[in-house]
Amino acid sequence: MQSKQHLEEFVINFLKTNLPPFYYYHNYEHSLYVMEKAVEIGQQENCSAHEIELLKAASLWHDAGYIKSYANHEAEGCVLAWKYLPGFGFGIADITAICGMIMATKIPQSPTNKLEEIIADADLEYLGTKEAGIKAHLFFKELQHLDPSLTKTEWDKTQISFLQKHHYFTAFCRQYKEPAKLEYLAHLINPG
Repeated sequence: MQSKQHLEEFVINFLKTNLPPFYYYHNYEHSLYVMEKAVEIGQQENCSAHEIELLKAASLWHDAGYIKSYANHEAEGCVLAWKYLPGFGFGIADITAICGMIMATKIPQSPTNKLEEIIADADLEYLGTKEAGIKAHLFFKELQHLDPSLTKTEWDKTQISFLQKHHYFTAFCRQYKEPAKLEYLAHLINPG
């Protein structure tokens, strides 16, 4: 059995090896970013050390399913979590919780508990940062590779619609990320 400290290295190598190079957005760097933000939000939401450990594991695996399926990657990520996490000392209750968190990142997000709310917010935290436009462009490039007919105009309409419906779940993100997200939305609606 490997230690939980080796989990990050294992998953990152797994993603680097198995994800296609045209996943400009959904790559190992995104998983590391989500993990960092899940820890940050988790600390702000007074999570225990064990809860932070679960958030880290869920963040690392939340998009691993992209190696099998684009549309149902969350469910595939859970299959991978069940396959590999026991080897890192995670038990049934922990893996069940981790899979709940992975599934909570599925759009539209519908988290059912605090940890699921935290990872859902961590996954889309970037929308409330100055990096939103840069990351959105990477996502557009990825989607355009999969569907070359996708235009920038269509993508912008999709983003506007998504942002108008999106809301953060945690008090931390509502306070600190929502204002910048609304600025980004306003810029997309009126780019002048």
